[in-house]
Amino acid sequence: MFLSVFDMFKVGIGPSSSHTMGPMVAAARFLDMMRASPFEFAGLRGSLHGSLAFTGVGHATDRATILGLAGFVPDTYDNDKAEAALAAIAETHKVTPEGLPTLTFNPKTDLVFDYDHNLPGHANGMILMATDAQGDVILRQVFYSIGGGFVLTEEELAAGKATDEGAPVPFPFKSAVEMLEMAKSSGKSIAEMKRANEIARGCADSFAKGSARLWQVMNDCIERGLTTDGILPGGLSVRRRAKGIYDALMAERGMNLTAPHTINDWMSVYAMAVNEENAAGGQVVTAPTNGAAGVLPAVLRYYLDHVPGASESHIEDFLLTAAAIGGLVKFNASISGAEAGCQAEVGSASAMAAAGLCAVMGGTPEQVENAAEIALEHHLGMTCDPVAGLVQVPCIERNGLGAIKAVSAASLALRGDGQHFVPLDAVIETMRQTGHDMHEKYKETSLGGLAVNVPNC
Repeated sequence: MFLSVFDMFKVGIGPSSSHTMGPMVAAARFLDMMRASPFEFAGLRGSLHGSLAFTGVGHATDRATILGLAGFVPDTYDNDKAEAALAAIAETHKVTPEGLPTLTFNPKTDLVFDYDHNLPGHANGMILMATDAQGDVILRQVFYSIGGGFVLTEEELAAGKATDEGAPVPFPFKSAVEMLEMAKSSGKSIAEMKRANEIARGCADSFAKGSARLWQVMNDCIERGLTTDGILPGGLSVRRRAKGIYDALMAERGMNLTAPHTINDWMSVYAMAVNEENAAGGQVVTAPTNGAAGVLPAVLRYYLDHVPGASESHIEDFLLTAAAIGGLVKFNASISGAEAGCQAEVGSASAMAAAGLCAVMGGTPEQVENAAEIALEHHLGMTCDPVAGLVQVPCIERNGLGAIKAVSAASLALRGDGQHFVPLDAVIETMRQTGHDMHEKYKETSLGGLAVNVPNC
């Protein structure tokens, strides 16, 4: 099993990796299918199903799909160009993706939110269709956005397509037990094994540049969030809080009477800054999803700014270790809130961040596995219940608490010798089973939990 760091951490846009980035990626793939087809196309249609329908407006799923069909992709997204394109499409009812003829597409009538028909493969399903001059469908594809910006076609999902389709890697662990066995026999750390796998699929230079860019985008996102105030879009009138908290923390720096627990506020404000940017549709890095994008950058920023002896030279090891744990969770359970609740998003992010922090603070592979286990175990059962379908309440604060749990988990693991009662593999399997048994209304539909018990006005 191999899942690259650059699969787990992808540069994209808010507010959701599965509801915003995924549909945009699916639309881009559909355009590629059209370009490879011998048919002559004249128009486009689409339908959103399951969770994509129920919380699609709040997650900007319609907007992302429209822009994707116009040729936009998350990694190179430009908001000014996107706004201009949306205005033109609304006026002309046409899109002009590169390499294809001008296509008719009226978002109000040609993109349907289907609340009544769930698709069988996954809670996040969508259908994209291309038509001929008479309006008949001549190309149709079902896509599933399976979390973290990953997209599979109906056929790929049915075939059980693995993400590992390249050359063999030296350390192909697919469970935590295998990971620890390989670390022991090789004498390598988890980061060293993961780096060897990455290099086997690419080159050291491109990996170094790519990982540096990931942290740069993460940190830039934190900085924007710490210096921007105002009201978040979406209609709930949620006020940005990160700037105010950060300003207060900066004013208190150096005061002898500051309580020790104030460090929790620093962890929280870094995470909240990211998720406020995400809620505003800004550029973020999936870690492993947009809804949980603040946890890992917050813990890494905490390490760099607040831990004595911290070094930027350890950033790669942090990301490599976190990606290794995230890959195990995704391969053996889920990172999708629509599939397994928020335990699969913030819980997974917290486990990844805990593992990364433990590693760069000198933890053994056994201690790293223990840190991930502690963090994930104490998110089990967490529902995904966004108020009004927006990635704001409770998501923004939840990332802050996920970061605090990650640091606590790493610290507890470092106080031990790596031996512990509950193995990480058991917690990952428990998370999968819990997600399977969880009622659908608690899985990113806004039909249960806080979403129905908090007034949306």
